[in-house]
Amino acid sequence: MFNWSVAFIAVSIVVLAIIAALVFFVRKGKKGEGVSPLAGVAFGFILAGILFGEDRFAGYGLMSIGVVLAIIDMVMKMRAKGKKR
Repeated sequence: MFNWSVAFIAVSIVVLAIIAALVFFVRKGKKGEGVSPLAGVAFGFILAGILFGEDRFAGYGLMSIGVVLAIIDMVMKMRAKGKKR
């Protein structure tokens, strides 16, 4: 029997891997800010939420933690840019 949730998780992981590879190869020669440690942790929580998507409470909880951490990282970067001016 075909399980759609497993197929969705597999497709999501493949798409995220393709996006990560494209970003890595396109930005290879360019200097940039890079990813902050907090953004990396947020991305990890979002991936964990996708992986544990079958248990809705755990999946949505991990994704929401990742989104909150990403928002905190964006606010911190915006404040740091404002102080540099």
